[in-house]
Amino acid sequence: MASRPAEPWRIHFFRRHPDDDPRETVPALDFFEQLPSKVAAEIHAVLNAVAEAPPPSFSGGGKWEAMHGDMAGHYEVRVQGGGKNHRLFCLLERDADDLGGSSIVCLGGLSKAPRSAADPREYKLIKRYAAEFRRRRTVLS
Repeated sequence: MASRPAEPWRIHFFRRHPDDDPRETVPALDFFEQLPSKVAAEIHAVLNAVAEAPPPSFSGGGKWEAMHGDMAGHYEVRVQGGGKNHRLFCLLERDADDLGGSSIVCLGGLSKAPRSAADPREYKLIKRYAAEFRRRRTVLS
């Protein structure tokens, strides 16, 4: 008897709550707007592949990685293009009824020069977005 394939995970974009940002920005979409269209398309393709796998089964091939240390619990889509390394940071929410089921929540991103460390302030901002999401559970509708 064949096992039933896992359901794809949903993809959501964290939206800041009006009490934290009156403009209710969506940091991941702001990040996408700064990217070359080819890079943005590749990040979307990786996200879709991860969601379809779904995440616990996805072998990242270097494009989807669990983060470690200070950023443990976060995941990143990693894409190169336009002479830079681009990172989209995400959370995994398993069986999240408020999100319609298991979901990938896209928090925000950064671009950096190859072989350079990310600015620690960028990681601090992503962790702040993650904490805000966990507290408020707001995503783009």
